[in-house]
Amino acid sequence: MALFAPAPGGTERGTASPPERRRPGGAVGAGRRRQLLAGPATVLIAGVLATACTSGGKPDAGDPAAAAQRTWKTDVGRPLQIGATPLTGRPCTAREDGTPVVTGSCIDPKLNQPYVDRDERRSVTDPDTKVTVDFRYVHGGFRGTEATFAFYFPQRYAGRFFQYTYPTLTTDEAGAQTIAFALSNGAYLVRTNNAGGLPKAAELGGYRANAAAAAFSRVVAAQVYADSARPRGYIYGASGGAYQTIGALESTEGVWDGGVPMVPGTPNAIPSSMTAQLLALRVLRDKLPQIVDALEPGGSGDPYAGLDEEQRSVLREVTRIGLPLRGWWDHAEMDGGAFYAVAGGVRILDPTYVDDFWTKPGYAGTDPTSSVSAARIRHDAEVTGLVGDPPTGLRLSGVPAGDLTGADLVITSGTAAGASVLIGGANGTEVTFRSDADPGTTGSIRPGDHVRLDNSWHLALQYYQRHQVPSQDMYGWNQYRGADGTPLYPQRPMLAGPTFAQAASGAVPTGTFHGKMIMIASALDVEAFPWPADWYHKQAQNTLGAELNNNYRLWYVDNAVHSSPRDAAAGTHIVSYGGESQQALLDLDSWVTNGTAPPASSGYTVDGDAQVHLAPDAEGRRGVQPVVDLTVSRAGTRDVRPPAVRVDAKAGEPVVLSATATVPPNGGKIVRIEWDFDGRGGYPEQSAVDSAAESVRTTTTHTFAGTGTYFPVVRVTSERNGDGKAPYGLVQNIARVRVVVR
Repeated sequence: MALFAPAPGGTERGTASPPERRRPGGAVGAGRRRQLLAGPATVLIAGVLATACTSGGKPDAGDPAAAAQRTWKTDVGRPLQIGATPLTGRPCTAREDGTPVVTGSCIDPKLNQPYVDRDERRSVTDPDTKVTVDFRYVHGGFRGTEATFAFYFPQRYAGRFFQYTYPTLTTDEAGAQTIAFALSNGAYLVRTNNAGGLPKAAELGGYRANAAAAAFSRVVAAQVYADSARPRGYIYGASGGAYQTIGALESTEGVWDGGVPMVPGTPNAIPSSMTAQLLALRVLRDKLPQIVDALEPGGSGDPYAGLDEEQRSVLREVTRIGLPLRGWWDHAEMDGGAFYAVAGGVRILDPTYVDDFWTKPGYAGTDPTSSVSAARIRHDAEVTGLVGDPPTGLRLSGVPAGDLTGADLVITSGTAAGASVLIGGANGTEVTFRSDADPGTTGSIRPGDHVRLDNSWHLALQYYQRHQVPSQDMYGWNQYRGADGTPLYPQRPMLAGPTFAQAASGAVPTGTFHGKMIMIASALDVEAFPWPADWYHKQAQNTLGAELNNNYRLWYVDNAVHSSPRDAAAGTHIVSYGGESQQALLDLDSWVTNGTAPPASSGYTVDGDAQVHLAPDAEGRRGVQPVVDLTVSRAGTRDVRPPAVRVDAKAGEPVVLSATATVPPNGGKIVRIEWDFDGRGGYPEQSAVDSAAESVRTTTTHTFAGTGTYFPVVRVTSERNGDGKAPYGLVQNIARVRVVVR
């Protein structure tokens, strides 16, 4: 889900929809619950909020120097004493637009009456790692608002908290893995419901509800652990949560000590990254398999071969706006990411766009060389029946040929006349509603009603990126400028992207942030794209200058996308960046607490097509992910020079796979090497790693019995301290080769 996707493994686990996925055995609240909450009493909150950071926590593994300096705190088990009166202290000052300037010592005037309604013991088990944690669960909110929070306090505590965020979350209940990771590392966890989530949360949902909860968590922690020292705090989130994390660090000071934004977009990314993807999916649909094959190991390397003029132009356009070419491996599952979540907002912001697109010069809708006019559908039909109860679709008197996915179904007669819903798909004379269709509308449609099928908006928005050209520093859009720098296409009255960014995070990213930041970006991200992280890197560099290296890191993750692999088979193409995010949080705290600098930022270049290329070797690539190379040869032959990524063999003839893996400086040690041969992602074979090392070479031999094309994969896992049994902070990379068996 583009730009509004949950973080991958190691944070909130999720599918393509923002709400976290509940996992069997991982429901929050499993185990015993014992109430600890006491009646209201006065507490010296303002003093606690202003306390300087003087305590520490247990060191991260592998940091013996810090072990002598810090001690863990223990939950003293006393009932909380939380007052019913508003917080006392200096109110946050307001900007010109009325939003408060939030600091660690001021009180947000709209979030100044916290309450606690639950205080109980719980336990939870992470279903993936089997780590079980017991904790004290404290739940509450802020009177007069819909903002709620949940605090998860471990029995033993290292003086820090982690806070996961995502803008459309409407629950403060955290996932099992999020809880287990934080608590097993001596951090308490903070979660909010983002004041009801977007769009309901309005001004409180960007960073204000998160900041108020973070500040109040320190009040509660002081009582839980009988410790008046200020806890260190770190906010993190992916996609829309990256916007929130950046907005939190740019719009507040002294609330958090740092943050980890993952897979970020530029201020202008929404909806352009989504609409560009949809354009390519339509125009290149029949050619995408050959494009993928060209880019696979042993392919031709030329994704443009065999394309007609329009197809070449669209592939070049979408590549130049930032979609990584190697990311097309997953084209069958692509659908524009969060396009449907934001398309309605674009229509509200720019209601005349669709008419202009189809009637005015300069738009593809009036270009006779474009295929878009031929793809347009406007068809009237009568409803002959309902599908499902409650209805999930309609049977119509007729459905035209063509792709109706995302088209409007406009009701033109009957009780629901004037309303519309989006079409999820069509089969014969039946059309299905999208799953997010308004049930009030779909439930009002009756046989005999008339409808219009119209994909005019859906098609027009596929070109929206051309008409949303921002400042030249966002270089993915510079392809839409002439030699003199002026836009080639008509521009809309406003840029939609900054409006969406502001709504998600309460601020438009600028590169001016407080605290320390480790940013994580994926090299195969087809939704936010890789280059926006470089854009933010440059903005931060402009702001911080010589101090950049003391406050900021950018780690690119190769062979990773916008979220976790959706299934085992996808795990033969990509890895999760969850391990990097976990390690980043731990490194961030060491950086803040001890001045221990994390591994260096990734080494990379950005070419003229806005494509990010990572350095080929571990020393140059840096970051924390191992660099993996894989070659293949027929058994019994001499070493292939140069290394081969393709071999042709006979059925039953063994092939030799040779892997080299190296961890960047200070990144960790290799603890696991696994092999997959059939593309199902089972990784049934492992190569022994006798002792963890920073660099490993290994070979394996495999025989393919049947003819066909195979892509054997090696997956390499590293861990900071060489602990192969560690449940968290495991960093992976893969490499693939092609074996053609004849």
